[in-house]
Amino acid sequence: MGASQINQLTFVLLIVSLVARTHGQACPNQLGNLNVCTPFVVPGSTNVVPSSECCSALQSVDRDCLCNTIRIATSLPTQCNFPVTCGN
Repeated sequence: MGASQINQLTFVLLIVSLVARTHGQACPNQLGNLNVCTPFVVPGSTNVVPSSECCSALQSVDRDCLCNTIRIATSLPTQCNFPVTCGN
């Protein structure tokens, strides 16, 4: 596993732990099941289509859990005073 993948895994675990504090255990458990999506979301991956397992795992996540996780994740750079401008 390369340094980039380790950093991304660390980021995902951080998000899961942040969500765990506010959403009990159901949400983090659901998010933990998304590890099957790692081959699709890692930058530089040659997988351009998520696996059926990834899609099933994503569909099993509660919408509020997923939306709150995305909201928390996107607020981290600002809260940590780390300006990020993302392109493609």
